[in-house]
Amino acid sequence: MDLNGKVMVITGGASGIGLATALAMAKKGARPVLIDIEASALDRATARFDKPIVTRVCDVRDFAAMQALAADVVKTCGAVHGVFNNAGIAVGGPIADMKHDDWRWVIDVDLWGPIHGVEAFLPYLKTQKQGGHILFTASFAGLVPNLGLGPYCAAKYGVVAIAEVLARELRDDGIGVSVLCPMRVATNIGSSQRNRQTDYGGQEVSPPVQQQGEDNRNLAGRVLDVTDVAAMVVQAVEDNILYILPHDEARSAVERRFQRILRDFDYWSNRGGAV
Repeated sequence: MDLNGKVMVITGGASGIGLATALAMAKKGARPVLIDIEASALDRATARFDKPIVTRVCDVRDFAAMQALAADVVKTCGAVHGVFNNAGIAVGGPIADMKHDDWRWVIDVDLWGPIHGVEAFLPYLKTQKQGGHILFTASFAGLVPNLGLGPYCAAKYGVVAIAEVLARELRDDGIGVSVLCPMRVATNIGSSQRNRQTDYGGQEVSPPVQQQGEDNRNLAGRVLDVTDVAAMVVQAVEDNILYILPHDEARSAVERRFQRILRDFDYWSNRGGAV
């Protein structure tokens, strides 16, 4: 996909991976549209661009708002060529300690948010018949289980599944699909509670994720800069690569997961249980 002149919608676009990707795409001539729940962050983000860009405040949990956003973007920009479902949050701690509102919040933002992005924007991509690209930010936690991130894993596994299915379903439409699955990246996801709404109990009740910095040796993987990750996202769009895997050290953990699955195939085969 040639990004020059393409309208690329990015949720969670006011900071972190979203903003870095928007800046990288703008250098390729794309027309990024930044979507975020934080108006003040969007105001700060616009100062990073050489040209005026379109920004919108929108809550990805709200399907009607996302539908209205898609219609607005197409009306304002004349078309939409890609959507990066990047907005995300996290809570930390064992599954046994999770409250129902922890599950609701994570699933509503991290899984329903991308679903709403697909529902709202995919009809325009298909109707335009100009190809395009749909991206998702999942996680290493969407490929292998991460202790202390149960709700997050559940949501991100779902996001990976959606991307994998769409990649096959949209092939004949010329619409590419990519899913980003990093380990640690220098973003502000560790302060997700700042955006936890009162209907989920508010900021004070949100179990924080562990500090993601290099000084936390309990977590695996290097802490990558968002600009390096954004460069890979752009390359995946240009070359239509499904899995964006910034951390090579994640390879062994992914391999072990599938080895465990294959091992248990053998278990059942050896006992006459697999038919």
